[in-house]
Amino acid sequence: MGTFLFDKVVFGPVKSRRLGVSLGINLLPCNKKFCNFSCIYCECGWTPQPGDERSPLPTREEVYESLASKLQEMKVNNLRADVITYAGNGEPTLHPEFHQIIDDSIALRNRYSPGTKIAVLSNATTITKPSVRSALMKVDMNILKLDSARDETIQLHNQPRVKISAEELINNLASFNGKVIIQTLFLRGRYNGKVIDNTTPDEIEAWLKALTRIRPEEVMIYTIARATPEGGMLIKIPEKELQGIAERVEKLGIKTQVSA
Repeated sequence: MGTFLFDKVVFGPVKSRRLGVSLGINLLPCNKKFCNFSCIYCECGWTPQPGDERSPLPTREEVYESLASKLQEMKVNNLRADVITYAGNGEPTLHPEFHQIIDDSIALRNRYSPGTKIAVLSNATTITKPSVRSALMKVDMNILKLDSARDETIQLHNQPRVKISAEELINNLASFNGKVIIQTLFLRGRYNGKVIDNTTPDEIEAWLKALTRIRPEEVMIYTIARATPEGGMLIKIPEKELQGIAERVEKLGIKTQVSA
């Protein structure tokens, strides 16, 4: 089984491990990944190299029409998603009209499905941009990635295409004053001849210290569940081990969810 891309602006609803019944929104090209990370575990595959031919992003109007049509259809059929989720083929906050699209989505949600939450899954690299931060403060679930609190692991794990440090990420996440959900993917294995493991005692201690600074409303812990682009050298972390990590987070007074 290979990696895959979402081929529509609106997809699902699908059953999500973490979010329940999720109606997905892809603000990125339907034929390639568009991201400033190239995570070794990403189900969408590798991020194309800079200079590769770019594909158009869906317009604000296209997103509005697609979401309105789907929500109307679901309402007629007495169906409701638990969450409208912005994720898709890369980093959703890179869309230049992201903040306007979030405003549109809130209005459509309120009109057609007022019980549905709006979630954004982001790698947190753009959260200092005022329009992005403002939009994330409006959504119900501001879910931001922190896979490690150590620079060397972030470089190996997430393969960032932008200059970012662990300290900068942690400070930026802490600036939300608790209105943030941290998502962390744990794995072990090898990549490019290097051992990767963000479950070691040193890794976990540094990550827990970061959580103490960020004080998120929730932490979502998970591991790989689908094919990864690096060639099968990554290992899924057992649920029992994830639960053990979660117990340590909960001792900090932070709600924790585990998906294995």
